[in-house]
Amino acid sequence: MRSILSIWVLAMLCSVSLAESLPAEAVSAPAKAAVADEADLTFFNRKVFTFRSTLIGVSAHDRAKRAQARIVDQLAIAGPHVAATKPDLLGYQVHINGAAIFWVSPEDRNPEREDSLEATAQRAAATLQQAINDSAESRNLEALLRGLALAGAATVLVTALGWVISRIHRVVARVLAAATEKHAGQLQVGGVTLLHGGRLSLAVQWLVALLYRVLLFVLFIEWLSYVLRCFPFTRAWGESLNTFLVGLVARMLGAVFQSVPDLIAALLIFFLAYWLTKALDRFFSQVQSNALQVNWLDPDVVVPTKRIAKVVVWLFALAMAYPYLPGSQTEAFKGLSVLVGLMLSLGASSMVGQAASGLILTYGRTYRKGEYVRVSDQEGTVTELGIFTTRIRTGLGEELTISNATILAGTTRNYSRAVKGQGYVLDTNVTIGYDTPWRQVHALLAEAAKRTPGILQDPPPRIFQTALSDWYPEYRLVCQARPTEPGPRATVLSALHANIQDVFNEYGVQIMSPQYFEDPPTPKVVPPSGWYAAPAVPPDAGP
Repeated sequence: MRSILSIWVLAMLCSVSLAESLPAEAVSAPAKAAVADEADLTFFNRKVFTFRSTLIGVSAHDRAKRAQARIVDQLAIAGPHVAATKPDLLGYQVHINGAAIFWVSPEDRNPEREDSLEATAQRAAATLQQAINDSAESRNLEALLRGLALAGAATVLVTALGWVISRIHRVVARVLAAATEKHAGQLQVGGVTLLHGGRLSLAVQWLVALLYRVLLFVLFIEWLSYVLRCFPFTRAWGESLNTFLVGLVARMLGAVFQSVPDLIAALLIFFLAYWLTKALDRFFSQVQSNALQVNWLDPDVVVPTKRIAKVVVWLFALAMAYPYLPGSQTEAFKGLSVLVGLMLSLGASSMVGQAASGLILTYGRTYRKGEYVRVSDQEGTVTELGIFTTRIRTGLGEELTISNATILAGTTRNYSRAVKGQGYVLDTNVTIGYDTPWRQVHALLAEAAKRTPGILQDPPPRIFQTALSDWYPEYRLVCQARPTEPGPRATVLSALHANIQDVFNEYGVQIMSPQYFEDPPTPKVVPPSGWYAAPAVPPDAGP
C-alpha cells in the first residue's frame, strides 16, 4: 500500500511540475476547450441513455436527474405509458404519453457509432419502454411467481446437466488417458521414443479437465443470466451479463489475432536468444575442458562467467521483445512495470551488494573451490563459491554459509595458495624456555612433522623463530599437508600436536613457557657443548 501511495504521489508531483513548465497558452488552451461531461440516465437498473453535452445551459448531470424525476412523475399517472419520439428545434424529444421526458441533441450521439440522430432517439425510447414494462411487471404477483418457477426449473436442469457432464468428463478422461499411454510408445524415430507415455497421459488429462471447467463455467454463466432475466428488477443485469461475456470473448479473440505478428516477432527474438545461449554453452564447455585456449578467461571462472553471459543475453532479449509482448502498451502493464521496478530498487540494495561482493571474490581469485582458507574466526575447505554466499566445510564436519559481503569486509587467509602443487599449509606455534638449545627445538619439531601422516616431506617442513620474548623464544612450524589424505586439516593438526608432545617427552624437553618474578640463581643460557643436544646434528658431523 505504501508503494502504491508513493507512486501516486510521484505521478502527481510530475504532473504538477510538467504543468508549471508549460507555457501559459498551452495550459489555458485545454481549459478554454473543456470536454463535455457525461451522465447516464438509469431507470429500474437499466441504462436508458447517456447525456454527453450541455443543453440550454443545463449540464449533462442535471439533465439526467430531471429526466429521471419526470419518468417517476409520469409513471405515477394512470395510463398506457407509451414511450415515443418526435423531432423539434432542440433535436429529438423523447416523451411518455405526449409528456416530454428529455431531449436528444446532436452532441449526445455516441462518437463510436455512426447512428443518425433519429436512430439514437428511437433506441433511447425503446430502452425506456423496456424499463417501463419491467417496472410494471415488478408489481404483478403472477409474473413474479412465474419467474420464480422458471428459475427453479432452470436450476434443476442445470444441476442435472452438471452431473451428466461430470460423469462424461470422468469417462472421457479415463479412456483418453489409457489410449494415450498405450499408443504413445508407437511414436518412434530410429528406435527412440518421441513422447513419454506417462507425461503425455497427464497432459491429456489436464487438457480434458480444462475443457470440463470451461464448460461448467459457461453453463454457470448461462444459468445465472437466465435466472436474473426471470425477474424484472434484475432483468437488465442478466441481459448485460450475456452481452459482457460475449463482448469479452470477442475482444480477447480480436486482441489475440491482432497480436499474432508481434507475438511472432517476440518468439523469434527469444529463439535467437536461446540459440545464442546454446552457442555460449558450447564455447564455455570447450574453455573449461582446455580444448580451447583463451587468454582472457581462466577455466576457474568459466562457470560464473557463463551464467552472467546467459543472464545478460536473456535480459537483452526481454528488453528487445518487450514492445512486441501483448498488452505491453497498456496503462495497467506500464503501471505494473513501474511498481515492480520500484519494489526491486527498494528491496534489492543488499542483494546487489552481495552479488557485487561475489563477483569481486570470483574474479579477484581470492580463493577457489577446494582450497583451505580462514575467514574471520572460521576456517575450512571451500565447497562452493556462489554469487551471494560461500560455503565452507570445517574440520569438525560443519558446513558454514558466509555472505560474500562479510568475507570481502574481513581478512581472508588462504592456506592452499602458496604451496608446492596441491594441498594446504599447516602451521603451529610453540614456546620453549631459553635454557633449551634452539637447534634441538628445530630438530624436535622437524621429527614430529616427519612422524605425522599427511604431512609432506617435499617440500620439507620449516621452523621459524618468530619472536624473542622476555622469558622464552617463540617457534613456528610450517609444513604442507598432503591433499590426497581423507582426513581434514583439524585431524592432521591434532596428530601433529600429539607427535610434538611425544617427541619432546622422548628427549626430556619440557613444553613450558616460564614466567619469572625474580632473577634465577643461575643464568638461563645454553653452553656451546649443549648446542647440538639430541636429536640435533652438528653440521660437520657425518651421516
